[in-house]
Amino acid sequence: MNNYELMVIFTPVLSEEEYKTAQRKFASLVTENGGEVVHTKPWGLKSLAYPIAKKTTGLYWVLEFTAPSSFNEKLKIQLLRDEQVLRHMITVLDKYAVEYNIKKRSGVRSETTQKAEA
Repeated sequence: MNNYELMVIFTPVLSEEEYKTAQRKFASLVTENGGEVVHTKPWGLKSLAYPIAKKTTGLYWVLEFTAPSSFNEKLKIQLLRDEQVLRHMITVLDKYAVEYNIKKRSGVRSETTQKAEA
């Protein structure tokens, strides 16, 4: 089982319920294929760096999960088929990134942040 992070930009025309339904859809896809959802964080509506499909904003969502490496291709196919998804990116997390995410979620301050404030 490998650690991954999925970032999805959904179309901004989704209602709040449609946005949550889309999130549940991909989270359940992970669990149905032998993976485990570690953390999910909806970022909400953000401006895009450049227009995508004539849209200047998008609904961002980040999902951290563990899954077998063979699952990524299935997930990618589902993301490409979904018309609500503008862009997606799957990132493999190494042990340091996983540790960093755990510390960030628990509120532990990093050494670099402490040095910058001093």
